[in-house]
Amino acid sequence: MFPRYENFLNQHLGPHVNEHICDTEIRKRHITAPGTANGCKEVNTFIQVNLNDLKAVCDPEKGKPQGNNMFMSNTVYHVVTCKLRSGARHPRCTYRGRKSTRYVVLGCDGGWPVHYDEGIING
Repeated sequence: MFPRYENFLNQHLGPHVNEHICDTEIRKRHITAPGTANGCKEVNTFIQVNLNDLKAVCDPEKGKPQGNNMFMSNTVYHVVTCKLRSGARHPRCTYRGRKSTRYVVLGCDGGWPVHYDEGIING
């Protein structure tokens, strides 16, 4: 299919990911940060939503255009944010996970989500 979209899904689609399995999920999906000193991605966010709802954010009828092909979700999503613990190095990256709810901001290409930009924290 579309490599940037597939990469985005691998890194951020996580309807069943919880805050206790960040290490396992990031390792299983081979999420790394090549070119960094430790090889570990500092922060990775998993969005707990189904594929169709995630893709809908890129539809101007269902997401809020933010300019530069960025769209914000109309609804709040549950997310799990995995933050790297200090001193961790690839391949032994260890993370601390935290659940929250937020509006997500996605970069889209031709109607497909390809980049997780940020989340607007709800409350």
